Amino acid sequence: MKLFQFRGGVHPAGHKAATTDKTTRQMPIPQRLYIPLQQHIGAPAEPVVAVGEQVRKGQLLAHSQGMISAPVHAPTSGQIVAITEHPAPHPSGLPVRTVVLASDGEDRWLDGLTPTDPQSLSAEEIATRVGAAGIVGMGGATFPAAVKLKLSARNKIHTVILNGGECEPYLTCDDRLMQEKPAEILAGVKLILQATAAQRAYLVVEDNKPAAIAALQAVCSGLPNISVVPVPARYPMGSEKHMIQTVTGLEVPAGGLGADIGILVHNMGTAYAIHQAISQGQPLISRILTVGGGAIREPQNVSVLIGTPLQDVIDFCGGLTEPAARLLMGGPMMGQIMPDLSVPVVKGSSGIIALTAAEVADRETMPCIRCGSCVRACPNGLLPLQMAAQIKAGELDKVVDFGLVDCVSCGCCSYVCPSHIPLVQYFNYAKGELAARQQAKHKAQENKKLIELRQERLAREQRVKAEAAAQRKAEAEAKKKAKAAAVAQV
Repeated sequence: MKLFQFRGGVHPAGHKAATTDKTTRQMPIPQRLYIPLQQHIGAPAEPVVAVGEQVRKGQLLAHSQGMISAPVHAPTSGQIVAITEHPAPHPSGLPVRTVVLASDGEDRWLDGLTPTDPQSLSAEEIATRVGAAGIVGMGGATFPAAVKLKLSARNKIHTVILNGGECEPYLTCDDRLMQEKPAEILAGVKLILQATAAQRAYLVVEDNKPAAIAALQAVCSGLPNISVVPVPARYPMGSEKHMIQTVTGLEVPAGGLGADIGILVHNMGTAYAIHQAISQGQPLISRILTVGGGAIREPQNVSVLIGTPLQDVIDFCGGLTEPAARLLMGGPMMGQIMPDLSVPVVKGSSGIIALTAAEVADRETMPCIRCGSCVRACPNGLLPLQMAAQIKAGELDKVVDFGLVDCVSCGCCSYVCPSHIPLVQYFNYAKGELAARQQAKHKAQENKKLIELRQERLAREQRVKAEAAAQRKAEAEAKKKAKAAAVAQV
């Protein structure tokens, strides 16, 4: 199969050898689980349980709100001990509404979670069941999977791409999943094809994962419309737009989606979760993640219940050999720095990476020498040095003109910068500031509308009062005239 090349990109050291050949281990049930109601893009889920209630494994804890949202389920059986604010897996450490579940150790499934024959389901029924299972993008984007499946109702999806890139250093959770569960992934791919009516599927894997490629090729043998496609190991190959371009040669329009050109991309873990939901009747309550980095005593991949505190996961892996200089959820290129170990694992957690001071190797930032390395490395063809200059000058509106919305925050520019300028941090700041301004503008517009509505209501009330007063005055005048006429007749 002919492959195409996207511009830019980098080749960071993989650091994957410590975990890629180790079989995934199942972590025991923790004593307490902290299950955030916001584990996805969109509106947070709304609780349907109360403090003190006993729940079963797989039971609905919170239902989705709005079109873009996802429900949350109990990862094990036990008692709801609190619905409170708890630190979220975000560098700010700000708390989010969280259901706290004390496990009873019995791990009892909810009655009625039964497998379904996939062949008996329509495309709409598959999407509905995927939505009810709370499945989101397992690669870290956490976009509700059912919403993407329903895109086929508006867009004619002709191709499905299963993303097995996993180009971030240290992370091997998808690699292990592909090696250990290839048949289940294939079953999920067939369900996605059935839900979208797409004609073909490509299982795309970087060529530095030979065992995963061989495992998938073995189960896909003889299937004319499903192919395993090895691609060059090059960051950010795992980016949806760049994977589409590499496999098909097509470019996704700026600000657009793959579905706009008839291509739907899902993560390998998402396909596995879809199979579990439809064929096994199980909602998304656990995931595989990589626990790695130089500070981890026993690096490995672990199957973990959603809501497990990071401290419990690290303890299961032997603890730390030294205090972590940087604790990340996700990989070192795009992962988020965690505020502390009380943060729980969520649906989009691909890894817990504890880096030593030697691995972090913070270096002093120096002035830009205008070497153009960042321009050559940017996979989206942007001008990072110009964008950073505009941000430092406070000209955020001009940064948008330079293509800020097309920046995927991959970090390639920062990685290659010889002056060690944290370019991607500038861009993330600008995105956040512009989003805050947009929200403030929207709020001001809403307040203006409310003021206008209030003024209209007050004016309407004044008119009604004036009309009522005029009516009463007219009636009084009429009565007075009638009384005068009656007196005159006498």
